[in-house]
Amino acid sequence: MVKIIKKTVALLTNQQNNILSAATVIMSAVALSRVLGLLRDRLLAARFTPSELGVYYAAFRLPNMIFELLVMGALVTAFIPVFTKYLDIKGKEHAFKLASNLINIGIIIFVILSLPLLIFTKEISLFLVQGFSPSQVEQMILFTRIMILAQVFPLIVGNFLTGILQSFRNFLIPALAPVAYNIGIIIGIVFLSGSMGLLGPVLGVVIGAILFTVIQIPLVMKLGYHYQWSLDIKDPGTREVGRLIAPRTIGIAVSQIDTTIDTMLSAFLGPAAVTYFTFAQHLQQLPVGLFGASIAQAALPSLSSSFALKKEEEFKSLLTSSFHQILFFVVPLSVFLTVLRIPIVRLVFGSSVKFDWEATVSTGRTLAFFSLSLFAQSLVHLLARAYYALHDSKTPVIAGVISVGVNSILSIIFVIFLHLDVWSLGLSTSIASIINMILLFAFLDRELHTFSKKDLLFPSVKIGISGIILAAALYIPIKLLDQLVFDTTRTINLILLTGVATSVGLLVYLFSAWFLDVPQVSLIGNYLRKVRTRKADIIIDTTQEVIENTK
Repeated sequence: MVKIIKKTVALLTNQQNNILSAATVIMSAVALSRVLGLLRDRLLAARFTPSELGVYYAAFRLPNMIFELLVMGALVTAFIPVFTKYLDIKGKEHAFKLASNLINIGIIIFVILSLPLLIFTKEISLFLVQGFSPSQVEQMILFTRIMILAQVFPLIVGNFLTGILQSFRNFLIPALAPVAYNIGIIIGIVFLSGSMGLLGPVLGVVIGAILFTVIQIPLVMKLGYHYQWSLDIKDPGTREVGRLIAPRTIGIAVSQIDTTIDTMLSAFLGPAAVTYFTFAQHLQQLPVGLFGASIAQAALPSLSSSFALKKEEEFKSLLTSSFHQILFFVVPLSVFLTVLRIPIVRLVFGSSVKFDWEATVSTGRTLAFFSLSLFAQSLVHLLARAYYALHDSKTPVIAGVISVGVNSILSIIFVIFLHLDVWSLGLSTSIASIINMILLFAFLDRELHTFSKKDLLFPSVKIGISGIILAAALYIPIKLLDQLVFDTTRTINLILLTGVATSVGLLVYLFSAWFLDVPQVSLIGNYLRKVRTRKADIIIDTTQEVIENTK
C-alpha cells in the first residue's frame, strides 16, 4: 500500500519533460473537466429554462472581462516565458520573487478595476442586455456582483500558481484545477439550487474558484515557493513582463469588446438565445480546450527554452510537430460536431420539458457553424504561444484586432441588418477565427525565415482528406439508420445511433490517415505502447507487494 501511495504522489508531482507526455496529461485532465462542465450544463438545463439560464450566463460577462484582462494577458503572454527564463538562468530564488511581485501587482489592479464595475453594475447591465425584463436585469446585477467579489480574486491567484507549476513542467495538478472548479459549481447546482434557485449555481461558482486555487497550493509550496509581500516595479523581470503584457492586454481588451457585442446581440434576440449561444460555445470548446489549448500549453515551456537557448531549428520542429498533432485530433471532432450536431445536443443537454426541441435545434445549428473553424481556433492557441515564446506579443494583437473587427462587423450585419438567428454568431466567429489563424501563420513564417512548406503542408492536407472521408462515412449511415432502423425519439436508440455512426466514422478516419501515411498515427501507437508497458510495470509492482504482505 505504501508503494502505491508513493507512486500516486509521484504521478501527481512528476515533471512532464516532452510535449506529447505533457499534452497527454493536460488533455486527460481537460477531458475530465470538460465532461464535468457538460454535466454541469445538463444539470442546469434540467432545472431551469433557457430564458432563466440566459440571466445566469449574462452575469459572467463583467467578471470574465476582469479575469481575462488581468490573467490571460499576463500569464500566457509574459509570465510563463519570463519566469521560465529566470528559472533557467537566474535560479529559483529570483523566479519566486518575481512571481510574488506580479501576484501583488495583479491583486492591486484587480481592486482598482473592480470598484467602478461594482458601483455601476446596474447601468452597465442595462446597457448590455436590452432584451431582458427589469426583474431579469436585477437578478443579473446581484449575480455579477457576487462573482466579481468572490470568484475573480481566487482565480487570479490560482492562475499564477498554474503558471509557476507549468514552468516547472508540472502539468497534472494545474490541469486538475479546472476539474475542481466544475465540481464546485456542480455542488452548488445539486445542493443549493433547490432552495436558492439560480443563486445556488452562482455560489457554486464561488466554491469552485476557491477549490481551483487551494488544490495547487501544496505542490507550489513543495517546489519551494513562499509568498512574499514585494512590490518592486523597477525589477527587470517585472518590467519585461509589463512590456510584453501591454500589447496583449490591448488585444484582450479589443476581444472583450467583441465578446460583449456577441452577448449584447444574443441578449437582443432574447434571454433564451444567450443560453443557446453559450451551450453551443461550451460544446465546441471541448475539442479546442482538449487538444488546441492543451498541446499549445504543453509546448510553451519547451518553445520558450528553445528560444532562450537560441535553437531556431528545434523551435521550428517543435512547432511543426505540435501543429500536426492539433490538426490530427481536432479535424475529426469538428466533423463529428457538424454532422451529429442534433444527436450530440440531445444527448448532452437532454430533451426535458425545459430544454425542448426548439432549444435543441437552435443550439445544434449554432454548434455546426462554430465547428467549421475548430481547426483554426485550436491552431491560434499554438501560433500565439509561439510568438509569446519569442517574446513578441505585438503580432498576435495585430492579427487578433483584425479578426475581432471582422467578427464584430459580421455579427452586427447578420443580426441587426439581415435579421438572422443566433446561429449567425457562430458563423461570424468561424470566419474571423480562420482569418486570425492565416494572419498569425503568415507573420510567423516571415519572422522565422520560412518553414519547410512540404513538411508543414503535406501532412496537413492528408489529415484534411481523411476528415472529408470521415464526413461522408458519418453522414450516410446516420441518415440511413435514422430513417430505416432507429426510432430516435427514444434516448436508448439515440445513443445506439450515435455510437454506431461514431464508431464507424472513427475507424474510417484512422484507416484513411494510416493509408495516407499521416505520421501522427504511428506516433500515437508508439506512445500507447509505452503507456501499456508502464501500466504493466505498476501492476507487477502492486502484485509483488501484495504477495510480500501475505507471507
